Amino acid sequence: MIRDITIGQYYPVDSPIHRLDPRTKLFGTMIYIISLFFADNLWCYLIATLFLTLVVRLSKVPFKFIVKGLKAIVFLLLISVSFNLFLTDGREIFRLGFLKITAEGLSLAFFMGLRLMYLVLGSSIMTLTTTPNQLTDGLEKSLGFMNRLHVPVHEVSMMMSIALRFIPILIEETDKIMKAQMARGADFETGNLMQRAKSMIPLLVPLFVSAFRRATDLAMAMEARCYRGGAGRTKMKPLHYEKRDRAAYAVFIIYLAAVIAVRIIM
Repeated sequence: MIRDITIGQYYPVDSPIHRLDPRTKLFGTMIYIISLFFADNLWCYLIATLFLTLVVRLSKVPFKFIVKGLKAIVFLLLISVSFNLFLTDGREIFRLGFLKITAEGLSLAFFMGLRLMYLVLGSSIMTLTTTPNQLTDGLEKSLGFMNRLHVPVHEVSMMMSIALRFIPILIEETDKIMKAQMARGADFETGNLMQRAKSMIPLLVPLFVSAFRRATDLAMAMEARCYRGGAGRTKMKPLHYEKRDRAAYAVFIIYLAAVIAVRIIM
């Protein structure tokens, strides 16, 4: 399960999606998320599915590798689908004791589950095709206008980038600690919910200690290099738009307009 988390990881391969400007990918991800909340019927989700399939094919990231990220939200997905399935009023189609399934609940649970999966897949594609440094530069450049409001854009972007970069490191650290504890007789698989929660204590304590140690080392390294934020800093690789980025912006806008149009018509 730990190894199946894909958000925050980067998949190095040469593809049209990897070559896009990080600002373009951030904009495209935002448009895709907005479109999922606009979608309310099967035709809208069909367009979203076709768009997502096209982006996955262009990214050249194996589909199985992307889908692995869904295993991390199985529990959240089951809770969301169950609540919408059994707690939505409407035309009853099935009842088992105090549990009932309505036509409206069935439809809502299906679309809610699909929306959650597509949100994870869409976000995963952005992080899989964008390095943390590119993501930091893209966020800082995109939110640069907020500097006039005295918002520390560079610091916020740096924190988000460091958080994403630490995800695969902490996953690897968790896997090592779990294997070490299992070699000492720890059992993380059997028992009820309370027993499993208690068995996680030998895992969480060394993980937190390791995370704080890494954070301290990083802070000391940044301080030793006289890091002072974004004021007056230059970029080794300045961001600039290419023709492919302008074409991608046009595709994103057409896609969002198609989803909105289908929602209105249908």
